[in-house]
Amino acid sequence: MQLQILSRKTDQAEIADVATSADRHGRRVTMLGQRGIPDVQGGVEKHVEMLAARLVARGWNVEVVGRSRYMPDPGARVWRGVRVVPLWAPRRVALEALVNTFLGVCRAAVRRPDILHIHAVGPALMVPLARLLGLKVVVTHHGYDYDRQKWGRFAKAALRLGERLGMRLAQGRIAVSNDIARTMGARYGVAVDFVPNGVAVAPGAARTGILDELGLKPRRYVLLAARFVPEKRQTDLIRAFARLGDPHLRLVLAGDAEFDSAYAREARELAGKTPGVVLAGFQSGARLAELFVNAALFVLPSSHEGMPIALLEAMAYGLPVLASDIVANKELDLPGDAYFPLGDVEALAGGIARKIADLPDEAAMRRQAGEVADAYSWSSVARRTEAVYRALLDKRA
Repeated sequence: MQLQILSRKTDQAEIADVATSADRHGRRVTMLGQRGIPDVQGGVEKHVEMLAARLVARGWNVEVVGRSRYMPDPGARVWRGVRVVPLWAPRRVALEALVNTFLGVCRAAVRRPDILHIHAVGPALMVPLARLLGLKVVVTHHGYDYDRQKWGRFAKAALRLGERLGMRLAQGRIAVSNDIARTMGARYGVAVDFVPNGVAVAPGAARTGILDELGLKPRRYVLLAARFVPEKRQTDLIRAFARLGDPHLRLVLAGDAEFDSAYAREARELAGKTPGVVLAGFQSGARLAELFVNAALFVLPSSHEGMPIALLEAMAYGLPVLASDIVANKELDLPGDAYFPLGDVEALAGGIARKIADLPDEAAMRRQAGEVADAYSWSSVARRTEAVYRALLDKRA
């Protein structure tokens, strides 16, 4: 099925973006905090990948500094006009972001970009150093990372400190959800710009052979695309799927764990014991697009999100969705039957059964796809981010 994702309104917005090329300014921005781009697993990584490419189209010279172990090319390269630079980071979950960001700040101190854009509250621990080195800093708050289940007491305290330093000391502040923007404004008494995540979905998906490879049939599987970390709660979804008892339905878990963990091992073991569960591993590009296009339902049972890009992408493919009733998911203001109580496996199983029994037709899917593409355009994200940059550059040093 070929879904016409981008509506006429969105096309016109893209044309208007191109028209801004007359105002080329050659300003330079360096982005830190993400694992890397392109096609690196994670919501922050997807955000940076899409934002960077659109800022290049708007005339910015963009450099993305990532962690070398997530990026196969050992040296700097150019991807879609973005300079991608891998730097070393230790292979330890509690240190890799902090050390890599420290090295990135030191590099920025030498290269002197017009804007240093730090993503997420952990890397924001380096904002004081960046300010001390005379850099103009923007921080994007992608979510309350200290609420993630994987962190211990010390790590949670460090992440809270990173949030405080980032919000108080950065000259520009962005939040990916209204809830985060309001909370940060009230907590720290600072102005925070709300710039949501976006979606970019191809009009159709190429046939890559992944369905045959995984033994899947169109509209006969439930999909979750997420990292194997405790807050994504794949185990809840597996247990709910097992309760359905439908031998013709499959559950596809697309994603993997960057670090081996007790949770990842538990999820894989449970999946192996549950008939119908397919572990697809990390997928990206055309292969992931084909999984989205042919799914019957997308489910996001997570306990923690900033603004869920994967959920937005599923909606942009026209898929019906089912999500936990956490604040970040409910901010999308979906119909009531699109939510279930967090952690309630019985309610999750019931929600899946109801959704599968009443799938939308292609016309309804096309309408939803167009509405989401209009509301969550990455071109709009780039314009709003650029406005934050310009406001900062217009201020006197």
